[in-house]
Amino acid sequence: MAHAMQSVPESPVLATHASLAFKYGRYEYEIIRQGESSFYQVSDGQEKIAEPILYSFGQGHAGQTYILRHKGKLYESRVSFYTEIDNLDWTIGYAQNPPKTLEEAVGRAISADEARSCFSCHGTAALEGNQLTLEKVVPGVGCEACHGPGERHVTAIQTGTDDNLYIFNPKSLDPDTLSQEFCGACHRSASTVEEMPDRAAMNNVRFQPYRIFTSKGHDPNDSHFACIACHDPHQDLQRGEAKYDAKCTVCHEPAREGTVSSPGKSHIPITEVESPGPRKAQGQGQGLAAKPCPVGRELCVSCHMPKIAVASAHFKFTDHRIRIVRKGQPYPY
Repeated sequence: MAHAMQSVPESPVLATHASLAFKYGRYEYEIIRQGESSFYQVSDGQEKIAEPILYSFGQGHAGQTYILRHKGKLYESRVSFYTEIDNLDWTIGYAQNPPKTLEEAVGRAISADEARSCFSCHGTAALEGNQLTLEKVVPGVGCEACHGPGERHVTAIQTGTDDNLYIFNPKSLDPDTLSQEFCGACHRSASTVEEMPDRAAMNNVRFQPYRIFTSKGHDPNDSHFACIACHDPHQDLQRGEAKYDAKCTVCHEPAREGTVSSPGKSHIPITEVESPGPRKAQGQGQGLAAKPCPVGRELCVSCHMPKIAVASAHFKFTDHRIRIVRKGQPYPY
C-alpha cells in the first residue's frame, strides 16, 4: 500500500527502463527516461505530444498507469506498463481501437471529482478540505491515510496527560463496515460495483470487497470475512496460496488421514463429498458451523479462490468470490 503511488524519481519501473514503446495503428507511444524524469510522448507520424510524467499509480506487481498534465489538466495515460510483457499496452478500460485524434490518443482528462478520489486512494494527505493539494500529497498509502492526522496522537502518547488518543482505529468498525465502506472505498464495495455497467464484467475480479460479498457463504457480521482477517495492511502482501490456507482451517477442519475425494468428478466439490458433518467454527463464538474439508489444507485457496486471467491486464487476479469451481463453469459476475 505504501507503493500504491510513486513519484517519478522513486518509481523502480521507470528508473529501470530507459525506453518503453507501444504502437497501434498510426500512433506510436514512448516513455523515455532522462535523469530522474520520465517523459510520455505520442506521435501520429506527423505531430507529437510530449509531457513529463507526474506520478505512477500502482507498484508494478501487475503494472502501473501514469498521470501527467496536458494543457493545464490532469490526464490518465492511454497506455500503461504491464510486468508480464515488460512493456506498454492499452490501459484497462480503454477500447482497443485507434483514437480519432492525437489529442485523444494522449489519454483521458480526469475530472476534479475523479482526481480527488484517485489521489486520496493512492496517496496520503491529498486533500485539504475538499480541495486537491498535489503540492502536499505524500505518494503511497501511509499511516494517516487510514488513521487520520497523527500530530495530536503523538503528543498525547509522549506526554501521557491525555486519555484521548486522537486517532482512528479501523478495527473498531464492524466487519461489514470495515470491508465494504472503509476498505471498499478504494477497493470497490459491492454497492459501487452494482452501479457499474454490467458490474464491470470480468474486470470486477479486481474488486475484492465486491467479490467476497457475493460469496455464497459470506456473512457480513462474521469477522472471518473481513479484509483484515487475511490481510495485514501494515505488512507487504503475502504471496502464495499456502500462506492463506491457515485462515480457512480456522473454521474448516483439514482432511483427516485416509480421506479421499469423490471419484469421477471434474473438480473437487466439497459439498458433494461425504463428510463427518459440520462443527462449530473455532474462535467465532457465534455458533456458526463450517463443513470439514475432505481434501487437505494445502488446496483451500487454489481450489476455492481461483486465479482469473484478465487479458487486458496481462495478469491473473485471485478471485475473492469463495466458491466451488467446476470445469466449464462460466465466470460468475
